[in-house]
Amino acid sequence: MDGRKETVHVKNTGRCKELLIPGCEVWLTAPGNPNRKTKYDLVAVRKDTGVLFNIDSNAPNQVMKEWLVGQDYSRVVPEFKYGNSRIDFYMERASANVKPRRFLMEVKGCTLERDGIGYFPDAPTERGVKHIRELIRAKQEEFETILAFVIQMDGVSRVYPNTDTHPEFGTAMEEAEAAGVQVRFFPCHVEPDELVIL
Repeated sequence: MDGRKETVHVKNTGRCKELLIPGCEVWLTAPGNPNRKTKYDLVAVRKDTGVLFNIDSNAPNQVMKEWLVGQDYSRVVPEFKYGNSRIDFYMERASANVKPRRFLMEVKGCTLERDGIGYFPDAPTERGVKHIRELIRAKQEEFETILAFVIQMDGVSRVYPNTDTHPEFGTAMEEAEAAGVQVRFFPCHVEPDELVIL
């Protein structure tokens, strides 16, 4: 920045090795906390194909909460404790004189793209596998369960398990679909300061 090297915090738990390469164009935010080790967060990067990627790991849950509030749920609860996990969202859909329908949703942010197709994860995720297993168990306990992929780039509408990186995640995803867990994809539009579900 301004001719000097600056160490920044990358707000992503994945590897991003196909994105963060020498010469790439990146966007930073400055949270303004004087107690931090780094002044800036790296939140977006433009791939050499010209596509802009949001790589902020917090963004998928934030944008999903905004989206869920606009749907016809009577209740939306983030970070819901279920079993030995915190599932990203618990939702209810109430009807008069009928027991409310109960939903659990786990959200995964997709930042890995190859030839126009999204893949998840880009690094092994035991936590991700654990959460899928919790969704399968919840489905057996009469929750409606959703594994949601927020696609943090334009032009991609589907996500496949990245079995090269984490075969167990692919197996868990197959088991979830077989058990009746809904797998949903949420394509997004990305701007340097914005992620919007389409």
